[in-house]
Amino acid sequence: MYEERNQYQIIRKDARACFVESLCDAFEIGKVHLVFASYDLSKPAGQRQTNNVHIYIAVDEALELCRKLSSGEMRYQLQEKKKNGDKTPLYQCLGGTSAEKLAEQGRTRPDKMSLSRTAQLLCGSKSDFLFVADSGPGQTNEKGLIVPKFGSKPENHVAISMTFETFSELMLATKIHYEAWLTAQYYRANEKEKEPFTPITDSESVVESSISDPIF
Repeated sequence: MYEERNQYQIIRKDARACFVESLCDAFEIGKVHLVFASYDLSKPAGQRQTNNVHIYIAVDEALELCRKLSSGEMRYQLQEKKKNGDKTPLYQCLGGTSAEKLAEQGRTRPDKMSLSRTAQLLCGSKSDFLFVADSGPGQTNEKGLIVPKFGSKPENHVAISMTFETFSELMLATKIHYEAWLTAQYYRANEKEKEPFTPITDSESVVESSISDPIF
């Protein structure tokens, strides 16, 4: 399964016993797919993964993050938050899968709740950023949003320490791949519209007529 996903890998950034990778397999639904994973090398091969969280960020949100990174706005926000001791996220993504959809997929949770998946970009203490992904029980509210209900004890938790440069590389490489994919989509649509119309020749009309007309 991992090898199949790896075919879609755009870029991967590693930290201590964990990594985040960006995949291109959700562009067609308007999402950037980030996979967070942690592992323990002391465990036997095939059993080393300890946590795994899939985060799907809307493309427009991902592009806005890229704009802030490129313009210097994100660096300014980071410096201000660190200077003021502000612990609130620089970016937060709330998502997941509803209990109803899990049931349709045959993946109903034992607690019958929705699956919440969250990602937060926080100011790091030893580096610029801490990119954190969590998953666990959630509840769908009246607006259809899945609200996490795991408190400080998620079922899966991955925290990746990143510099400003490594986070920029992750997001900007993803942006370039999305733009390339989008260009290819427009090109294919344009080429399809340009497909020449092939009229039926007289000989083809005769053949078709002789087949379709009843014989008395």
